[in-house]
Amino acid sequence: MDGKTLARIGAVVFVAIAVTATAIEMTRKDDRQNSPATQARAVTERDPLGAELARCSGMGEAGARDPSCLKIWAENRRRFLGEPAPTPAPTTPTTLFPSAPADEPPGKIPPAIQAEPSGPEAR
Repeated sequence: MDGKTLARIGAVVFVAIAVTATAIEMTRKDDRQNSPATQARAVTERDPLGAELARCSGMGEAGARDPSCLKIWAENRRRFLGEPAPTPAPTTPTTLFPSAPADEPPGKIPPAIQAEPSGPEAR
């Protein structure tokens, strides 16, 4: 056999295998459990956050102004970045300057330190 005939036989065999594989794939029943739409639906059923994210995503530009969507996106960011859940605000007021003396009444403003006026500069 010369090379030309061998190449033609190889091409015919390749095409026959491709047609057979295509016919088998087309006659197979759809595997609905592994389809992306089914997987997305299963995720939203398990995770209510996913359902809310899908709702906010479907809102388009209005989602950026919706307060509930902003909260959902913040929660999603927190989960994605692995940050701990936000702690609730303390119930007791905190002082900004704990080292400052606390003997002054709250309404009285302590006098500010006055800087000495600068003298004329000698040139």
